[in-house]
Amino acid sequence: QVQLVESGGGLVQPGGSLKLSCTASRGTISDYNLGWFRQAQGQEREFVAAISWDGSRTFYTASVKGRSTISRDNAKNTAHLQMNNLKSDDTAVYYCAAAGDVEDGSGYPYWGQGTQVTVSS
Repeated sequence: QVQLVESGGGLVQPGGSLKLSCTASRGTISDYNLGWFRQAQGQEREFVAAISWDGSRTFYTASVKGRSTISRDNAKNTAHLQMNNLKSDDTAVYYCAAAGDVEDGSGYPYWGQGTQVTVSS
């Protein structure tokens, strides 16, 4: 079992960048695929990106592909989602999750509490 904590959210202007972090406060992430999800107000949760346990495979949803990078450092028990050229549509609560599928975002039993990202001028 692993307990996840997200950080790095905040208010950023359109076109700006943010680097979200996901750290295990209990347990270790090294055995698990990790995913990032987001939920905008009034909308369903969306699968954004994922990385396999060893970093060999990654996935990005079409709306963030080319301007986002997911990475992990198992030695530091941490993963990151670097997001560039942010748009107002990126405004959402971002969640880190562990132990699910990399390609389709299914089956994630472990979740963090989320970090708010607001893109606004």
